[in-house]
Amino acid sequence: MARKRFGQHFLHEKGIIERIVSTLAPDQQDRLVEIGPGEGALTEPLLDRVDRLSVIEIDRDLIARLHSRAATDSRLEVIEADALRIDYAALAERRGGPLRLVGNLPYNISSPLLFTLLAQPDAVTDMHFMLQKEVVERMTAEPGSRDYSRLSVTVAARARAEYLFDVAPGAFRPPPRVMSAVVRLTPRAPDFTINDPALFDRLVTAAFTQRRKTLRNALRNYLSTEAIERCGISATLRPERLHAADFARLANAVATTP
Repeated sequence: MARKRFGQHFLHEKGIIERIVSTLAPDQQDRLVEIGPGEGALTEPLLDRVDRLSVIEIDRDLIARLHSRAATDSRLEVIEADALRIDYAALAERRGGPLRLVGNLPYNISSPLLFTLLAQPDAVTDMHFMLQKEVVERMTAEPGSRDYSRLSVTVAARARAEYLFDVAPGAFRPPPRVMSAVVRLTPRAPDFTINDPALFDRLVTAAFTQRRKTLRNALRNYLSTEAIERCGISATLRPERLHAADFARLANAVATTP
């Protein structure tokens, strides 16, 4: 039974499962990790493709079932943990290199988990996640669009995000009240410099906390109007007009502005 406190909606539609596996296209030697395997709908077809599969699960009832499965299949490793608290760099080292991550993420942890993973890019080759559709829309949004947000900028500065396909509520049990979508994230170094990633994130957060305000007002605790203009950016713009590279120039200017 799905538990509301874990935000569980179990995937069951075979067509969607096959499409996810086909899109992921795992090689036999891939260091594959499934986050939130649930009842194992995706786990079984993934095991058919790889030599070893690690799964991360927090629900004790589901863990018992997974251990029962692992007892008869040495290819399956069960990690009993909160996905938000995993040291993915350590897991990658133990598995022998960067990980490929896949999962139907619970809606209540999707954004914080993405921030956690994007902060450990050397540990991850790519990620294929099913998320709430509106989250995927924000992740892949372009500047000036309705969905462009803090998440859009944070992702763009650290990864390539590809909107793959939609998944209707009927593909889950119980069906959620919203549409879902599958996204591919490939960590990458940006083609611009971010001197202080933590400062960059704070500045972006400050900008989008007051997104209807101009940069002059939204970033007044960081930069003066003149300092913003020296970055080649109009202080009268709103944050949703800026690319990640623009925010990087602003964040880099903070350290050099009296």
